[in-house]
Amino acid sequence: MAGLAISFGSGAMTNSINEIPNTKAMFVIGSNPTEAHPVIGTKMKQALAKGSKLIVVDPRCTNMAEHADVWLRLRSGTDIALINGIMNIILANGWEDRAFIEERTEGFEEARKTIEKYTPELVSQITGVPVEQLMEAARLYATAERAEIFYTLGITEHVCGTDNVKSLANLAMLTGNIGKESSGVNPMRGQNNVQGACDMGALPNVYPGYQQVANPEARAKFEAAWGVPLDPNPGFTIPDMFGAAVSKNLRALYVLGEDPVITDADANHVRKGLKALDFLVVQEIFMSETAKLADVVLPGASFAEKTGTFSNTERRVQMVNQAIKPLGNAKIDGDIICELATRMGYPFEYQSSEEVMQEIATLTPIFAGITHERLGTQGLQWPVPSAEHPGTKFLHEGKFSRGLGQFVAIDNQLPDELPDEKYPFLLNTGRKLSHYNVFTQHSKSLGIHSPEELAEINPLDAKRLGLEMGEVVKVSSRRGEVKTKIKITERVPAGMVFMTFHYFDSPTNELTNGAYDKVTKTYEYKVCGVQISKIS
Repeated sequence: MAGLAISFGSGAMTNSINEIPNTKAMFVIGSNPTEAHPVIGTKMKQALAKGSKLIVVDPRCTNMAEHADVWLRLRSGTDIALINGIMNIILANGWEDRAFIEERTEGFEEARKTIEKYTPELVSQITGVPVEQLMEAARLYATAERAEIFYTLGITEHVCGTDNVKSLANLAMLTGNIGKESSGVNPMRGQNNVQGACDMGALPNVYPGYQQVANPEARAKFEAAWGVPLDPNPGFTIPDMFGAAVSKNLRALYVLGEDPVITDADANHVRKGLKALDFLVVQEIFMSETAKLADVVLPGASFAEKTGTFSNTERRVQMVNQAIKPLGNAKIDGDIICELATRMGYPFEYQSSEEVMQEIATLTPIFAGITHERLGTQGLQWPVPSAEHPGTKFLHEGKFSRGLGQFVAIDNQLPDELPDEKYPFLLNTGRKLSHYNVFTQHSKSLGIHSPEELAEINPLDAKRLGLEMGEVVKVSSRRGEVKTKIKITERVPAGMVFMTFHYFDSPTNELTNGAYDKVTKTYEYKVCGVQISKIS
């Protein structure tokens, strides 16, 4: 979000899912859509069936890499160099959209000076990608009539994640692949309502609709509506919270629908922070690993037990209607929050989620035209600025949200921690289709399909270490160690081990690095050094 907001003025997926089959080229980087975003992965395969070209950038051989016209197997953490190199080739061949650059962007000449340094030969040395593959990828993307960029956590979960995103925005603007159908820069959201949570202000620096807490006009509007003074300073990010808890600058934490003990990097540091709190509340539908540490657990309701909205990765606000009443002692999340606020002296008197949506519409311009009644069965894509507006299929047509698109000069940056003599393997993390996220371990049926972690290592490494398929090994880093079975496969290059974070018995995030992006504080899950040891 932060990178696209700087470049375009809006931090959301620019285009729509149903536009994908009509694109002429797809540039998929740091993403494994057929496993992590299977609906979008299917749409990509529909595009391929219609003749679209596919460029995949990934150190691991994913399913989409097998379908690619060009698969760029780069060294982990060299994304900026690769993107700069592709832009260098585009400029050298005159494939840029000069009219678009001149009419709709600023900062290009400064960015060009940086791009010119990244010759194909230099980029090949940095990334490990052959020059001829760089040339072909640049040609396929730049000369396509309509081309889309797709990325996910393989781009953002780095200490330079925001700069990675700004680099991709540069690439789209360089070729004019933004502000029109079946093009754009498309971050795919990790869960079903991540977009909705951000839209509603679940970030430390904004109110709903990305209205800045530091903006006096926005703050005055919300103060008038809510009848209380509001802090003009941003709050803590997640990594900040755990550090502040250890130093006693944060004394209490309320965790809703999240399991940071399993999902956050450097899990032992997370546990230390949670245990240092004076008071921990967890609102959850399962007794998660985080809930086990809580002073109070509030039983929330699942999606089937409540009415409201989810906003998906393409900015589509959709109705969710209650199918059954909450089971046992569970309560609808909104009802719990309303009751707590009332007991704390500030009555929340909403009678329904529909009333909440009505308040959202009055305070949030991009949601001004949204009501439960209008959402129907198809939902609406924000911005929806008025009751008559049909919603917005794609963003930045004719003009960027910030006015002119902003080119940013960006140099390549190294990960915080690379393999060394003591920890010679590079750990890469991701998802697998059969589980998707951490709470699916509570599903017995999914457990049947994929019951345990299988860390992927290359056959050359397995032979050197004397390991067999399915053998249990110890994987250790500077932060912790876990035991896991292994899968020997050429999907990962020599020197890499790939693990998911789905399994309580093999908590991968006890290994991952707590270093984070300088802007968003997103953890660098994708790169750290580990050691693999045979268990005698």
